[in-house]
Amino acid sequence: MTKHVLFIVTNAAVIGPKNRPTGFFFAEVAHPFDVLDKAGIAVEFASPAGGWTPFDAYDEKDAAQKEFRESKAFRRLNRSRVLCEVDAADYDAILIPGGLGPMVDIQRNAEVQHAIVRSWTTNKIVSAVCHGPCSLLGVDVGDGVPFVRGKKVTGFSKKEEFDYAREDVPFELEDALTGEGAIYSSAANWEPHVVVDGRLITGQNPASAGPLAQELLSALKKQG
Repeated sequence: MTKHVLFIVTNAAVIGPKNRPTGFFFAEVAHPFDVLDKAGIAVEFASPAGGWTPFDAYDEKDAAQKEFRESKAFRRLNRSRVLCEVDAADYDAILIPGGLGPMVDIQRNAEVQHAIVRSWTTNKIVSAVCHGPCSLLGVDVGDGVPFVRGKKVTGFSKKEEFDYAREDVPFELEDALTGEGAIYSSAANWEPHVVVDGRLITGQNPASAGPLAQELLSALKKQG
């Protein structure tokens, strides 16, 4: 039986006081898509506003990125479904890729939070990479406790942000996650790091997107 994964992708094309161009980080969609698609997993795309999803840091020398950029899936991504019209419980997992865009329209977005709650409370898998874990902030699955409290997570680190977008982001993701009680860990800058805590899977940075997808694939197979 085919498994289905919903990617929840940003619509934000600029961020910060200097209007830095942004979007989703291309590798963080292309690499997971490559892993899942080759394993026969069906992928659909949604975004807060639907439609076009701007991207950042496309590298045509990366075969997986180039293949995705030229694929029908990429065209589908740019006609993404409106998230409020999608029920995350209809999918076996959700994945929130990063880039700086999510720090604009994914973090503390009520529809994104609702999708996470629907996925989690119907025993599905929640995954996010790089700045994507900002989606987990403020989530309450109904017990009045921050969703990340006591959970092991990772995400883009303060050390990485210092050299990348410190002046552009509205807050430090690492601090925000720990502030809600998450047990945060990170590897060296730009090195792969994935944390699996039950049905919650998070990756630190772009290099973690492929490894995260491998962990997600493993978890999907265990679902039966």
